Amino acid sequence: MDDSATKNGWFILPETMSDWPWSRHINPHYEEIKAESDAWLKAFEPFNEKSQLAFDKCDSALLAALSYPKASKEHLRTGCDLMNVFFVFDEYTDVESADVVREMADSVIDAITHPDKARPEGEILLGELARQFWARGIKTCTATSRKQFEKAFIDYLNSVVEQAADRDNVTIRTVTNYFPNRRENVGARPSFISAILGTDVPDEAFYHPVVVELSDHIADLIILDNDLASYNKEQATGDDRQNILTVVMNHSGYNLDEALRWAADYHKDVEALFFDGLKRIPSFGSDVDQQLQEYIQAITMSPRAIYCWNFESGRYFGDKGREIQRTRRVPILPKVVDNHRSLRRQDVVVPLVAL
Repeated sequence: MDDSATKNGWFILPETMSDWPWSRHINPHYEEIKAESDAWLKAFEPFNEKSQLAFDKCDSALLAALSYPKASKEHLRTGCDLMNVFFVFDEYTDVESADVVREMADSVIDAITHPDKARPEGEILLGELARQFWARGIKTCTATSRKQFEKAFIDYLNSVVEQAADRDNVTIRTVTNYFPNRRENVGARPSFISAILGTDVPDEAFYHPVVVELSDHIADLIILDNDLASYNKEQATGDDRQNILTVVMNHSGYNLDEALRWAADYHKDVEALFFDGLKRIPSFGSDVDQQLQEYIQAITMSPRAIYCWNFESGRYFGDKGREIQRTRRVPILPKVVDNHRSLRRQDVVVPLVAL
């Protein structure tokens, strides 16, 4: 099939959020808490100087501030630290085999479930990073939200191991089985709970099928916008097998232009499913209903947050994010001949995007 994107050397990024009724808001404590969280992370020296510079361009604290615009300073700090943990874990595991990722995940699981226990001498820094993050986080969360967060975070870690196994086996999933795994490894569920750490939504409400369905739809919107934005960087580094555009092109025979249109259309379908689900939330009593509504309102901010962050940070579009947001035109990056995937841990290469 003819593919104008390939011939022209650029593609048009579809506008996905024009009908989403929740607008952009940012937490007023963003700059103060960003400075605290970034200083905390850098004390671990997780990257070399060049990769740390590229990592800083990502501005993970901005994503937290956009996702949690109403959070207190304490809860925003938890959110910023969580994003830092996510992104460091992502960079460290992206270049490892499933067996090594399993070891890394187990260290983090032990740290999260035993935040008062000292980490073993010589352990990878991910364990202590996670331990400090959650030891601080549990001071301002309820027992219920703590339990729900830990379950969601462990599910996330296990899904990253699955992702690594797919990478080892050069597996490209189908659309049907892509989304269930991606909902977990994109980190959506623990991020959702971080928005309501001070609430006490009982399991019968939190895990009710309709509520889970709503969180699935929000996660799918996040996945679609994340994958649309990250595709260019991932195809350049050869790490695009776990991207919805590659999945659709591989299993449907679409070219890039057609896959982009499919993703935009599916985004609208998922939005409609979410709006329908809002009408079917059952009542659990006035007190629980109020807290559950806080949760629902909180997660509605996430699609707008990831969408704005894609353009406002430098992770996917370098310093051209605002321009691309306006023009929608994305220059296709050339393939990286040597992306140094043999480098590990503190020497891992965090790519700096320059369009």
